[in-house]
Order: sequence, then structure tokens, then C-alpha cells
Amino acid sequence: MNIAIGSDHAGFELKEKIKTYFKEHNIGYEDFGPFDSERVDYPDYGHKVALSLIDESFNFGIVICGSGNGINMTVNKHSHIRAALCWNEELAALARQHNDANILTLPARFIEDELSLAIVKTFLSHDFEGGRHEKRVSKISLS
Repeated sequence: MNIAIGSDHAGFELKEKIKTYFKEHNIGYEDFGPFDSERVDYPDYGHKVALSLIDESFNFGIVICGSGNGINMTVNKHSHIRAALCWNEELAALARQHNDANILTLPARFIEDELSLAIVKTFLSHDFEGGRHEKRVSKISLS
């Protein structure tokens, strides 16, 4: 498994904690920035993560900003992306199972670190169920 990860300044500390979890569990990742907590614009890093999923070098992406909303809107502008803003484990599981989400978005200012890691684990451990959901998911992209 190989994960693309990026954030803005509000999500920087959480991103670093998720990277530590990845290192401890031998999960491959690439950090698309930022590389410190200085103020930045979330679209700059959201676009990098979204674009990295085009050639399938990465299985999934994780993006993080303060509310999750801005960076989620950014990555979902890309036709090949199905990003889900999740603040609990059930949403993360359903995002994968029913929506074939390929990017997990986390709201750093609204969830605790422990819950964030549980959400990441849940997202990465569930598969798309296909079946009745396949037709719906195929209608999401406009291109």
C-alpha cells in the first residue's frame, strides 16, 4: 500500500502523527507538503495529492485542513477523485464500501488525534463493495 498525504498549516501536526503511524506499520507514503506549520493555502497541497493518484502510483490519498471542507472541495474538482470528509469511523467505512472513495479528508480542528488514527485505519482496511453501488459511483464523474 502506498498513500499520498498532504495538508495545510492547520493539518500539519495531525499529518505528522499519521506519518508516524505509517512508519510504525510499514505503510508506504509520500508527503506532498507542507513541511512545516507556517501558514499556507490548502489548494496548493490538495491539488498535488489529487494529481498523484492519476497514474495509480498511490492506492489512496489523505488530505487534512482545519475544517476539512476547503481541501475536500479542492481535491473533488479532479474527475478521478472521490474524496470523503470523515469525522468518525462509520463514515470512513461507508466512504470506501459504498462510494469507492480514494481520498480520505480529515478535519484537524474538529477531531482528536486518536480518533483520526482510527478513521485512517478504518478507511484503509475497507474495500469497495461494488454491486448496487457500482452504478451510482459510475455516475459521479462529469468527464
